[in-house]
Amino acid sequence: MANHEHEHVDTEGSGDYTPGYYEILERSLAELLVEKGRIRADEIRREIEVLDSRNPALGARLVARAWSDANFKNRLLANGRKACEELGITSYEDTELIVLENTETVHNLVVCTLCSCYPRAVLGLPPDWYKLKPYRARAVKEPRTLLREFGTIIPDDTAIHVSDATAQVRYLVLPQRPAGTEDFTEDELASLVTRDSMIGVVQLGSIPSPSEVVR
Repeated sequence: MANHEHEHVDTEGSGDYTPGYYEILERSLAELLVEKGRIRADEIRREIEVLDSRNPALGARLVARAWSDANFKNRLLANGRKACEELGITSYEDTELIVLENTETVHNLVVCTLCSCYPRAVLGLPPDWYKLKPYRARAVKEPRTLLREFGTIIPDDTAIHVSDATAQVRYLVLPQRPAGTEDFTEDELASLVTRDSMIGVVQLGSIPSPSEVVR
């Protein structure tokens, strides 16, 4: 997993854009469903608009609120979907959201070994590497080695818990709050949270001092 591939995007209109496997599959399936009358083109467009409105900033808001409000964190860990609704983040899928808290003794990693089930309602679309077979297999078989290739060194005395998403259950990692952020506002805290930290492949670094951070 040292090479996290990204599809080439023809941003200058040079005509050399090559759609990836999943894009071709998506287009083919959509065209087939429309042709068979199972779904209308405008319904597909509305679903795409919903997907486009979801991004990691929503998950970062959840994390920042949990760091700032212990009662909210308890509710988030107890029922992720309901806690999302408190912040106006609704789910467009009939799935359960389980939030996993990283601690000094436990590091959580999220994967979907069968396909690419992912907390899209709060993170948007998954990165390409999340869907690839090497990540899906190695996250379960050798998570510590895999994380090392992401630059994440987990101490031997810290357990790694790997959670495998399903069609009914999605997982989101609640990272540890960086040291030195005691005086940060929720918006400032949210700006520290990354997509990969909420998947569990990276950890958030410590902030030496609030005065040393450009806000």
